[in-house]
Amino acid sequence: MNEIAPMEQFSEKPVVEACARAPVGLLAELTHRCPLQCPYCSNPLELDRVNSELTTEQWQDVMRQAADLGILQIHLSGGEPTVRKDLEDIVEVAAKAGLYTNLITAGVTLTRDRLKRLKELGLDHVQLSIQDVDDANAEKISAYKNGLAKKREVGKWVRELEMPLTINAPIHRLNIENLPNIIDFAVEMGAGRIEVANIQYYAWALKNRAALMPTRAQVLKSAEIVEEAKQRLKGVMVFDFVVPDYYAKTPKPCMGGWGRGVMNVTPQGRVLPCHASESVPGLVFDNVKDRRLADIWLNGQAFQKYRGTSWMKEPCKSCPRAELDFGGCRCQAMAFTGDAANTDPACKLSPYHEAFVAAAERESAEATPPPFVYRRMSPTKATPAE
Repeated sequence: MNEIAPMEQFSEKPVVEACARAPVGLLAELTHRCPLQCPYCSNPLELDRVNSELTTEQWQDVMRQAADLGILQIHLSGGEPTVRKDLEDIVEVAAKAGLYTNLITAGVTLTRDRLKRLKELGLDHVQLSIQDVDDANAEKISAYKNGLAKKREVGKWVRELEMPLTINAPIHRLNIENLPNIIDFAVEMGAGRIEVANIQYYAWALKNRAALMPTRAQVLKSAEIVEEAKQRLKGVMVFDFVVPDYYAKTPKPCMGGWGRGVMNVTPQGRVLPCHASESVPGLVFDNVKDRRLADIWLNGQAFQKYRGTSWMKEPCKSCPRAELDFGGCRCQAMAFTGDAANTDPACKLSPYHEAFVAAAERESAEATPPPFVYRRMSPTKATPAE
């Protein structure tokens, strides 16, 4: 049975008004396995092993529950989702349930035949991540040989199959100067959207912050480049520009607000308010093996913890932006201040803001950045770049 039971069967706790609507999207992290070793990997420090991943049937049930809950979009992610041999089975069920399916991939393990088959089964969209458009630098960042050449092939296949394409470009110190060329690459690939996503520094990226942090001048220049490209390519390509928090004056709302529009399911089945929320101690994460998505969304402890504004301390509590940015990023507050309930240090009103900015300016001013600590499946196997 995939029908959702009446809500009164789940819990007698009152539902917070801020969540009295379905999430728009669900990020399905099918696996943490990945052939790339990016130093800014957004997955948690402790990765889920392959023998603990949800089964095909369990993921298919997640897809059906998501549709029943009213979710519109499923983002199939990882790690690298294409390393799962049952990806086709998951996509087929998601599509039959009426979900818009987006494959978030590095592309390096895809074949044209497989991509064609995924489209035939209902895949709607491809989001292709790139590290740079300079071959040598792309290889240095990802620790993967000939990755850019394969990504060009994948972009060509997506265009040939008449599928919409988004280019995701994580931006940092080692590639920010190539931003104009990255935008040109997205145009060349026929992308309808590009995400110029400055690195967010928590989880693994925090280990490499000093190696990745761009200067304020570089960030301001990149904003000018994006604004010019937006005007030049209006009607051709949509831009999503994720600003770097360390040079901001006001924080952005975490995932549009904690527990307001998006939920995340890990490879093991834990359900999170955002992909980095496992870095916040004390949160209880329910599992799809034990509890239904609808119940978790409405009543799960992790979702309730920072949902809305009642949890806020000053200066957030009385701030006129409280219901605009919802206090900013809980994971960033935890990483920098040691308390997830503190104001995001990206906010100029935070008592930690000056130290936050100073850290960025100090690290970005280093003439020679430290070597990367590349991502491995086990933290004990993480190694610095040579």
